This record gives sequence, structure tokens and C-alpha cells, in this order.
Amino acid sequence: QVQLVESGGGLVQAGGSLRLSCAASGRTFSSYGMGWFRQAPGKEREFVARISRSAVTTYYADSVKGRFTISRDNAKNTVYLQMNSLKPEDTAVYYCAASYVSGTLSEHYDYWGQGTQVTVSS
Repeated sequence: QVQLVESGGGLVQAGGSLRLSCAASGRTFSSYGMGWFRQAPGKEREFVARISRSAVTTYYADSVKGRFTISRDNAKNTVYLQMNSLKPEDTAVYYCAASYVSGTLSEHYDYWGQGTQVTVSS
């Protein structure tokens, strides 16, 4: 089992940047593919980005491609989401998640963090 704790959210103006972190407990972090999802008020949770166990492969939602970068440091049991050129429509609660398999659906992920709020003002 793994526990996930996100941090780094906050309020930023449009065009600004934020870096989210997700710290994982346990000694098997490198066994999991990791993903970031987000959920805006009144909307369903949506996939943002994922990264493979060894960080060789990454994949992004079209809405964030070219602006967001997912990375991980297995020595620190941490996954990151660098968010640049933020837009008001990026406002949401952002969740990190761990998966035994690779995927873009919530059902593919076994463990979830509590979320961190990102608010982008226009």
C-alpha cells in the first residue's frame, strides 16, 4: 500500500506557473506508474498526465500538452507536475494517483492523494 500527499497548490494569475509535488510513503514507489488528475467544480475528474515507473514514458491530456510537465524522483518517492502558462480553465483540485498498470482512466489507479487546490485568476 502507498499513501500520497500533494502540495504546492495555490492562487496564481493567468500566465503564471506552479509546481505541484506528491510525496509517497512506502518503499515500493518505483513499482507504480503515477498520474495526475484534476476536478473542477461541477465537472467530472479528468486525466492530466501520467509517467511510467522508470520515468521513460510520459503522456498528457491535449488540454495541457506543451504547458505541463510530469516528472518523478524515485529516490525521493516524489512525483511532480510543473504547470506553466496557466489558464483560468486550469482551476481545479489536483490529485496524484498511483497505479500498478499504465492508463488514463481513474479506474486504472489504486491509490489517491487528498488533492490540492489550484486557482488561476484572469
